[in-house]
Amino acid sequence: MIRTSSADVGEDSGLLQSRIKALAKQMNAVIVSHNYQRPEVQDVADFVGDSLELARRCAQTEAEIIVFCGVTFMAENAVILNPSRQVLLAEGTAGCPMADMIDDVDVREWRERYPGAAVVAYVNTTAAVKAESDICCTSANAPRVVNSVADDEIIFVPDGNLARWVAGQTTKKIIPYPGFCITHRRLTPEHVRRSRQLHPGAPVVVHPECLPEVADLADAVLSTSQMVRYCRDSFADTLLIGTEMGLLHRLQKECPGKTFFVLSPGLVCPNMKRTRLGGVLRTMEERRNQVTIPEVVRVKAQQALEHMLEVA
Repeated sequence: MIRTSSADVGEDSGLLQSRIKALAKQMNAVIVSHNYQRPEVQDVADFVGDSLELARRCAQTEAEIIVFCGVTFMAENAVILNPSRQVLLAEGTAGCPMADMIDDVDVREWRERYPGAAVVAYVNTTAAVKAESDICCTSANAPRVVNSVADDEIIFVPDGNLARWVAGQTTKKIIPYPGFCITHRRLTPEHVRRSRQLHPGAPVVVHPECLPEVADLADAVLSTSQMVRYCRDSFADTLLIGTEMGLLHRLQKECPGKTFFVLSPGLVCPNMKRTRLGGVLRTMEERRNQVTIPEVVRVKAQQALEHMLEVA
């Protein structure tokens, strides 16, 4: 069940947003939001972006407090990269099923199974998994990161679909871990074909976490930040989007005059949608849901994330 705050009851979004912004100023806090958050949550944030954009912004902020509207591993990234700041996860129950499909023990077992192979960890992983990896990547920079690694064999964790897509962009041998995004996995080739019939001529843009047979039917396979740039630059006035539906809010704001359709109504991440304005306000008022990481784990995870930022 999705938990809501009592602050959601009896107050409209505008009033809640005003209270949140005023409190953020008082606390010297910055509010960051992932592209998949609810529209009203994105609108109250100081910055909206994908995992790479958010990692860079959190690493550079001078605010004393980071209020993270996203899921647990994203808030952990902020702690890893900027340990002197207090990081509050706006909704404490917002996790990531894909991140939970692997742990540090699994990484060590796979290293033993494939001796000599480097480990590239998708940012959709816990701090403990990052700490056992050689370098991290996002969907925006995965091919560049993989190609930067000296080793010829790469254990890619945890998203098998992203791993298979990356394998097509490199000459290195990619060993995919069998994890997946439960939301992107719902998108099927039939959804793509049906949408093309309804909107002939409209470009299809999908996320690399989608099934390979879906990616094969798309005009472009891109991260969410890359989707925004693609749609902004496209001459098409209608585009079909294959990622979590929260991105459509940002697309509509940054690409006025264009029309966007999500390829399937099933492209909803329940964990991303747990965050509500009332919960953001309550988290800030109570300074709850502070994210902490053991220092020995944080330092090792920081090395993997900083290696990524040096490459991309």
